[in-house]
Formats: sequence, structure tokens, C-alpha cells
Amino acid sequence: MVHLLLCADALELEGLVSSPFGPGRAHHILEVIAEYERDFPLLRSHSPLYPQPDQLRAITKQGALDSPGAAGAGTATDGSRWIVQCARRQDPRPLHVLVWGGIEDLAQALHDAPNILPKLRVYFIGGPNKMWSIDAFEYIERNHPKLWMIEANSTYRGWFVGGRQDSGWGNESFVKEHIAGHGNLGKYFATHLRGVIKMGDTPSVAHLLYGSPEDPSQPGWGGKFVRVWSGRKATFTRHTTEADTVEQFGVVEIAIPAPPSFTPSNTARAWLDNRVPSGVAFDGKLLRFRFSPRDAKLWTYRIESDCAELQGASGKFTAVPPPSDRVGQIAETHPNWWTDDQSPEHAEGIHAGARTVSRWRVDFLTDFARRMDRCLPPGAKS
Repeated sequence: MVHLLLCADALELEGLVSSPFGPGRAHHILEVIAEYERDFPLLRSHSPLYPQPDQLRAITKQGALDSPGAAGAGTATDGSRWIVQCARRQDPRPLHVLVWGGIEDLAQALHDAPNILPKLRVYFIGGPNKMWSIDAFEYIERNHPKLWMIEANSTYRGWFVGGRQDSGWGNESFVKEHIAGHGNLGKYFATHLRGVIKMGDTPSVAHLLYGSPEDPSQPGWGGKFVRVWSGRKATFTRHTTEADTVEQFGVVEIAIPAPPSFTPSNTARAWLDNRVPSGVAFDGKLLRFRFSPRDAKLWTYRIESDCAELQGASGKFTAVPPPSDRVGQIAETHPNWWTDDQSPEHAEGIHAGARTVSRWRVDFLTDFARRMDRCLPPGAKS
């Protein structure tokens, strides 16, 4: 948020929506805007295009507080309604939606107003967010396949993994030298995440600052991407075992026959690794639980239910990186969908595509430092 507001003179901000998952709420966005307001006179002295703090408050909306469940969409929120309103404005430009948290509000907006789809350009920081928002993601992927979407599951890690890390370019040293002590925004930033640059959502902003936003295949600060491939979903009609392999960052669906005693009034929930919940979809015959494994490793799940025959049922599966032959199978059903480049030369360790961001580290951090200097009074030394 600090970085975004520093770049607010280069972007035309239409909305700031607090979205799940986790405890963050709209009032936390307003806290950052309050720090921006204190630095606003200095920022405005560098550019008249910085928006007034009250303008930013007016476009801050609360999104979904919880998952809508297996359906992936439920009740409209202030956030989803604002997305629809902004997309319907008479403006020839596309509306860029940068999804940093849950994707529920976007799913709800598309559910309520599917005709806005051509106007949207979505950059979704997936990975862990996809893991927590799997039902909303599945709704979008299944019902709106023509959506223009960058699904960055690991590329975003290039903002803080790899690239030049010596001297003042390190994740901690950069904060000490170029952020801490730089106005109220700098002070606010430096007191979070123990003063380390772990700005995993920021490549979505950087994508608009330098590169070719309309062509994700071209290099830029937000990374370089490839067309999504088919076969990323695995469905099992039984409980899985360690021998069952699924694609990392893909979708896993466990569709098991409902016990004879299970009725629509019963409840059921699966827990992935004892921490990530999955609701259930019941069609009268099958119970469906969905997961998205963030890491290539062995995953476990366990079902909690008030149906005795289902309570405690469990399974395992092994997530592996996408097979190279599958990556080449472009999903023609999703012509505008992009994701991490799986080429070995573009990886930072285990993080596919991350080097397409980290290669620009000096450039985007230099830009960040210059913008941060705008919060210093005239004559102050950076």
C-alpha cells in the first residue's frame, strides 16, 4: 500500500478494496491513507497528480469477509459492487484489477455483472491466495474462461528473492537506507514485517509501471508470463494416497460418494494440512472438496463432519511441479489466461518465473527509493 500510494501520480486509482483472506479490513487501508495524508504536501510538491487523501478514502471499500463456500460466489459486497461500477464507466481504457488477497470480490462482480468481463485486466497474486480462495478461483476459471488474467503463483517472489542483494540492495539494508526515516509513509513501512522487503503483491503494480501491460509475454517489472496450459485440475472419486500426484498450484478435487446417512442438513469441512479450510459441495450423490497446493510436497487433509460415517475421513496427495510436456499443452479454452514461465533459466531456486522480476531489482528499487525521497523535506539528505 505504501508503494502503491507513492506511485499514485502515475496511476489513476479507481478503488481500494479490502478482500479476504485473514483479518485485514478496510480500516487498515485507511490507516495507510492517514500516513499518506501527512506526507501529502511534500508529495504534491513533486507532482500535482497525487490524489487528495479524501479522494482515496472515498474509493476505499470493504469486500467479502468470508468465503462464499463451494459455489464460489454468494452475496454482493461494497467491494464487488464498486468493481462493477468502475468497469461500467464510459471510458475506452481497460480497468486493471490487481488482486493481492482473496479473489472473492472479483468472482462476485463477474457473477453479478458478467458483461464487464471484456473491460477487465486482472493480475492475481495467486500461490497462497489461490490456496485460500480456491472456490472463488474455480468459479472464475470454470464460468469465465475468456477473462484476461495473469495468475502469478510464484513469479511475484522475484521482488524479494534473487537479483542484486549486496550493499544497500538487500531486503533489510534497502529499508534502512531508503525507506526508514523517509516521512510518515517510510516510518510506517519500516515498522512492518520487521523492516524487510517482502512485498509479494507489488509486482502487480510494477507491471503497470514498466513494460507492456497489454502483452504479458513481454518483459517488464511485473514479470514475463506464458499462456496457461490444460490439465491443471485433478479430480479423484476416492480418498487419495501419497502415491497420487497432482500439479503444484493446480486444483485438486476430492469427489467422494456421500455416506447413506448424509443429508443436506449435515455439515462437512475438510482441512488441508490442518489449517486451510475447504467447504463442501453436495449434489445429492457426491461430496466435493477442493484444494490448491501451494508447495511441491506431501499434503494431508482431514474431514470434520457431524455425520459419523464421514467424521475423521482423511487422505494424502503429493504435489509436484508441472510436467514439462503438460506445460506445452496451451489451454485454448482460456485464450487470455497467463501464468508463470516454467523455463529453468527464469526460475529463482524453486520459484518458477521469479527471475523475470528479480532481473529488474536495481531498476525498480531505484525507482522506489526516488519516490520515497519525495517524503523528505527540501534539503534533507537521503
